[in-house]
Amino acid sequence: DVQLQASGGGLVQAGGSLRLSCAVSGLTFGNSAIAWFRQAPGKEREGIACIVSDNDDTVYSDSVKGRFTIASDNAKNTVYLQMNSLKPEDTAVYYCATKSRYGSSTYTYEYDYWGQGTLVTVSS
Repeated sequence: DVQLQASGGGLVQAGGSLRLSCAVSGLTFGNSAIAWFRQAPGKEREGIACIVSDNDDTVYSDSVKGRFTIASDNAKNTVYLQMNSLKPEDTAVYYCATKSRYGSSTYTYEYDYWGQGTLVTVSS
């Protein structure tokens, strides 16, 4: 049974940093794509970063490229999202997810398994 547990959200001022964690169980971690998505109030869910750790393949959306970094710790079956230079428009519920099909992607429809979400609020 695949399970994902996201944590690390909170309140931060604009320009600050946060690190989110996604603990994953029930799958072969190294060759699985793990992605972060976010959903702001009234907006569609947006894929922002993905990693396939066995080949260090990463993908970022233009909205976070250069500010956010996705990384994995295979020994802990955990994926992290380091978020720097946060902006008020980064305020959202952040989700991690994985999919059965191999390959990096940030397309929401491709993902089969989702964590519960963690709220990030960036104040101006």
